[in-house]
Amino acid sequence: MRAVRVTRPDGPSAVTVADVPEPEPGTGVLIEVAAAGVSFPDLLMSKGRYQVQPDPPFTLGLEAAGRVLDAPAGSALRPGDRVAAFALGAFAERFVAPEESTFPLPDELTDEQGAGLIMNYQTAHFGLHRRGGLRAGEVVLVHGAAGGVGTAAIQVARGLGARVIGVVSTGEKAAVAARAGAHDVVLAGDWAAEVRKLTGGRGVDVVYDPVGGERTGESLRLLTQEGRLIVIGFADGAIPSLALNRVLLRNVSVIGAAWGHFVDTRPEVSRAIADDLARMAREGTVAPLVGPAFPLEDAAAALAALDDRRATGKVVLRTAR
Repeated sequence: MRAVRVTRPDGPSAVTVADVPEPEPGTGVLIEVAAAGVSFPDLLMSKGRYQVQPDPPFTLGLEAAGRVLDAPAGSALRPGDRVAAFALGAFAERFVAPEESTFPLPDELTDEQGAGLIMNYQTAHFGLHRRGGLRAGEVVLVHGAAGGVGTAAIQVARGLGARVIGVVSTGEKAAVAARAGAHDVVLAGDWAAEVRKLTGGRGVDVVYDPVGGERTGESLRLLTQEGRLIVIGFADGAIPSLALNRVLLRNVSVIGAAWGHFVDTRPEVSRAIADDLARMAREGTVAPLVGPAFPLEDAAAALAALDDRRATGKVVLRTAR
């Protein structure tokens, strides 16, 4: 079968597609992949910079959607079931995922949408609901609101009953964030002043921040009393230093949300999140925005699009020949 391989950690240009032996189902769920989601961790792995870095050579990819070919004895899954799954090795025509990381795919979503349903949406739900305690009626500010991470946060926040303000860098990306469901969208140039205007000077209850860098300090200043800054990652490349006096005097919280590490030993949390995301999909709130779609052979170009920040929505790979 075809698979996207990393043989040396030199980034997207060094990624290749090769024929490899088909996997054995073993104790996991064997899945015929229809579409795979391209994420920032995949990009980091191609460069040898991810926090849990496999030794090359290995098959890249962490999430995919498709149909079950085989499942362990006693499993609720059956051959032919449509699923979304999370496990290393997803950029291939077939891969094996643990049953606890394999979830039924709602009928309302396509395979391409399912390829973007796990990492971004589970992280958004975990960060906003479990870690951030988001309540209906609160105001959420989402940085990087046009990418796969940001559009997921917009939709999950709406599904939890919040008002959402997105921050983007261009007018084109503003249209994407609005299509994802943001109530208001502001451009990054003077974003803090615009957010203050939109909220009548009140500020926001929650900031969802996958960007980091220089925005973090201003995000703290925008929080209302008892507001929460949810730290998702540092796409800007800079890990900011925080002015803890602001945290103290304004009675605000800075909260980390590392979904993957948390659910590794608590699969019941991931299952509960999947159930709630399925509810949101049935209600029409959650519908992943599929961005550029590449054939499996063009995996290097898909990773480069993510690396150059040219992509809006979720970048996916399709396995069909």
